Amino acid sequence: MKKRNKIIYWIATIWLASGMLASGILQLSGAEVNGALSPPGVYGIKQLGYPVYFLTIIGTWKILGVIALLIPDFPLLKEWAYAGFFFLVTGAVFSHIATGHALNEIFPSLLLLALTVISWYFRPATRRLIPVIK
Repeated sequence: MKKRNKIIYWIATIWLASGMLASGILQLSGAEVNGALSPPGVYGIKQLGYPVYFLTIIGTWKILGVIALLIPDFPLLKEWAYAGFFFLVTGAVFSHIATGHALNEIFPSLLLLALTVISWYFRPATRRLIPVIK
């Protein structure tokens, strides 16, 4: 693997992991207390039309996905994590579009989508299910 590709992979992967971990923790900490919404997770999920319990599911998946991406070995688990991130973030993008949100509200999801694709594309052979033969 070229040094340039390795640098691109790690930068994209660290940004992706950071974004997913931070948003996952935020989503797990969101709760409704005495009828008041805890910003920003609960407000955002309700604005998109989803039930609040989705925060727990999505937050848990994100944190587990980050662990799967960063631990060595387990290439099949990494493929599932990348697929999960791809489905999760494309779902977020289309949910924002469907509810008429402005680009500045869609941008974080688009950035995570781009980082997911870049990290997946530039991953080293040791992190692939089927190593690339050149």
